[in-house]
Amino acid sequence: MNDKDIDEAASTIPLNLTLALAALVVIIGGMKLGSSLLVPLLLSLFIAVICTSPVHWLHRLGVGLRLSVWLTLMVIGLLLSLLGLLLVNSVNTFIEALPELESQLYDDYLGILNWLAGMGVSIRPERFSEWLDPTKATQLIPALLGEVGNILMQSVIVALLVIFLLFETLNFREKVSQALMNPAPSLQRFNEFSLTLKRYLAVKTLISLVTGVLVWLSCKILGVDFPLLWATLAFGFNYIPNIGSVLAAIPPVLLLLVSSQGGIFPAALLAGSFLGINFVMGNLVEPRVMGRALGLSTFVAFLSLVVWGWILGTAGLLLSVLLTMTLKIALDSHPQTRWMARLLGPGYERPVVPPAEKKASSADS
Repeated sequence: MNDKDIDEAASTIPLNLTLALAALVVIIGGMKLGSSLLVPLLLSLFIAVICTSPVHWLHRLGVGLRLSVWLTLMVIGLLLSLLGLLLVNSVNTFIEALPELESQLYDDYLGILNWLAGMGVSIRPERFSEWLDPTKATQLIPALLGEVGNILMQSVIVALLVIFLLFETLNFREKVSQALMNPAPSLQRFNEFSLTLKRYLAVKTLISLVTGVLVWLSCKILGVDFPLLWATLAFGFNYIPNIGSVLAAIPPVLLLLVSSQGGIFPAALLAGSFLGINFVMGNLVEPRVMGRALGLSTFVAFLSLVVWGWILGTAGLLLSVLLTMTLKIALDSHPQTRWMARLLGPGYERPVVPPAEKKASSADS
């Protein structure tokens, strides 16, 4: 390569970088505008990926593929229906207990005012009462109940998408083989990507489930009301990195703090149990089970929380790690983009060599 070729190659770098950044801005803007469509699609895609494992397990036992899909959907639907009934019962009981909680919160509020007055703090009670008016908390309940219909509609859409996606995966390989001239490399990379993604989703879901069970046991031992509600909240918020455990602990800790059978010491015990559970599961069990290669750096995890939360809203907070890990696994499955996956992971991770490269290196040796 002569000097002229080097100069031409160097001159194209700013242009390519500018085009890449412009394309990234367009993609992010489109995702933000279409978040109402993307959220159910992404949820259904992740659920379908998790469901493919029991489908293939049933098929290996001799069950037909279509029958395996229907059996998997029936079992999952039965479990979700049972969980939904229990959650509806817990929410109804929580709504019935709101007047008593409001009265207790008002008494605590008056106690705070008297304590501040006794300390000689100059306050305006009427202004302070506007800030901490307990009735404002109850005004949020109609807004929350108004979202229930939207959640139910989104759940129906997600369920239908999961059904169609599962049946679509039955002949996916045949479609790729007919669409591409040389489908072997693409199918191999897709197989590596799908296996790693399914492993990550299965392990993350299992760890979140264990976290929810441990939170339920902690709430039962400490006498916290509505333990199933807080356990389900901990299960969902476990997908949010760094601050998920804190957000899931706030409602039950505050409830135990203001309840008649609670107090500062039981609330501190419950907060400590939340922190202990999430420290053990998130820092000891999860890295050991998943391996360092399926981890994200702390900065990338927090940045993904901010970015996906801004693009997709509340659902983006729950899906931030899943989406970033999916991006990392996809980048790691191709040799030309594997360096980007290394930048997203922790600095001490050991590179994962795909099976095809392992075979090639062993054959060369």
